[in-house]
Amino acid sequence: MKRLFMIATLPMAMAAPALAQSSDPHAGHHMPMQAAPADPHSGHTPPPPAPPASPPVDPHFGLTIQPAPAANDEAPPPIPTDHDADRYFPATAMAAARDQLAHEHGAIAWSKISIEKLEFRPGGGADGYAWEARASFGGDVNRLVVKSRGDGARELDKAEVEVLYGRAVTPYFNLEAGLRQDFEPHARSYLALGLDGVAPYGFDLNTALFLSDRGDLTVRAEAAHDLRLTQRLILEPRAEANLAAQDVPAQRIGAGLSSVELGLRLRYAITPEFAPYVGVNYERRFGETGRLAHAAGEDRADTRIVIGVRSWF
Repeated sequence: MKRLFMIATLPMAMAAPALAQSSDPHAGHHMPMQAAPADPHSGHTPPPPAPPASPPVDPHFGLTIQPAPAANDEAPPPIPTDHDADRYFPATAMAAARDQLAHEHGAIAWSKISIEKLEFRPGGGADGYAWEARASFGGDVNRLVVKSRGDGARELDKAEVEVLYGRAVTPYFNLEAGLRQDFEPHARSYLALGLDGVAPYGFDLNTALFLSDRGDLTVRAEAAHDLRLTQRLILEPRAEANLAAQDVPAQRIGAGLSSVELGLRLRYAITPEFAPYVGVNYERRFGETGRLAHAAGEDRADTRIVIGVRSWF
C-alpha cells in the first residue's frame, strides 16, 4: 500500500521543479531599467487659458423687427367737401367766408416796381448812362407787366417800353405777350412774346421774340445770378445776347448774332430795397452789326466801369 502511494506521488514531485522554472523565463537575469522620456515643456510656464468667446452683438438690441408693409397701390381718398361749419351756417354765409379767405390768402392783388439798373458809365470819350426797370401789377397767376430800358451818352441812343400780359405757366416761369415800342434810334412797334422766370440754381432768365411792324424778327436772351458773398454784399454776373433773322440797316443790326453784353456788378444792400453798386460792363458787336457800328463811328467793342443803384418798392 505504501509502495502504491509512492508510485502515485512520484510524477508530481518530478513536475514541481519544472513548473517552478517555467514560471519566470527571466529568473536570474539582470534586466536594465529604461529611462523615462524627457518632457519637452519642462520648465515652461503654460499659457493662460483662452477667454470664453463673447456672444455676437445684436444690431437691433433685442428689438423685434417687423417686416415692411407691402406697397399700397390704392388711390388716396377724395378730399372731403362736407365741412363741420356747413352744418351750422347757411350756404350764403359760408360762400362769403370762403371768398374772403381766398382774397386774404390766395387771390391777392399786389404791385412791385423794380429798378434793375440805373447807372453812370464814365468813359474816355463821352460819359454814358443806362437804365433797366420793370413794374408788375396783378396776382400770382395773371398780371400786367411794364418794362423799360435804354442807354446813351451825350444823347439818347436807345429807348424802348414794353407793355405785356403775364401769366404763370409753371411755378417758376411766366409767359408774357404784348407790345414793344422803340423810340430811339428809330420809332418802331413790335409784337412781343417771351418767358420770364427763375431757372434751377437761382438763375434769372428772360427770353423774348420780337416781330416789328416791318416784318423784322429779333430775339433777346438775358441771364443773371446773385452770388451772396455776405448778407449784404452781393456779386451779380449778367449776360445778354441779341440775334436777328435779317439785316436791319436803319437800326444798325445785322443778321445772325448781332451783339453780346457781359456785366459784373458788386452791390451792397443798405436795405433790401436799396443797394448801390460798382462794376464793369463789356459789349461786343459781331458781323454786319459790327461793320455798321464802325461805319457810324462807333467801336465794335466797348468796356466801361459802371456806378449805379438797384432798388425796388
